[in-house]
Amino acid sequence: MSFVRLLKSAAIFFGFRSARQGLWPDPAHLGAATLLVHVARVDGRFSDAERRRLEAAAHAHFCRSAREATHLVRRAQVLDDEISDVSEILEMIGRGEDDRRRALTLAFAVASADGAMREIEENLVWRVGRLLGFDDDAITAIRETQTAQP
Repeated sequence: MSFVRLLKSAAIFFGFRSARQGLWPDPAHLGAATLLVHVARVDGRFSDAERRRLEAAAHAHFCRSAREATHLVRRAQVLDDEISDVSEILEMIGRGEDDRRRALTLAFAVASADGAMREIEENLVWRVGRLLGFDDDAITAIRETQTAQP
């Protein structure tokens, strides 16, 4: 068995789709989902409201079904457990401004999902915004669009 075939077999075994179907999960999507898990857990709790918002966001932006979204969130939880610094997660997210803006927008949405954005959540998401290359005005604008929603 060739090395390439061995890698493909291992990828399929561990839940990645075949090459014809495209790589799943997309590393940028897994990175974004991992960021959202990290934000949801930063206060020491992972509330049902945060989980529902996270799975809904994953379904709307990264997955074709709710089942895929649930699976993506589970994989993101495992990855979040293994990663020690948020900058490692951010390296997985796309470099395009749209990808970075979407990640920050969703991070604010998840942080406020349980009705209150705690200081530690807000500080983390603000730091993420800066690491993603946004200035304070852009971060404030993104935050206001998300916290204004019910």
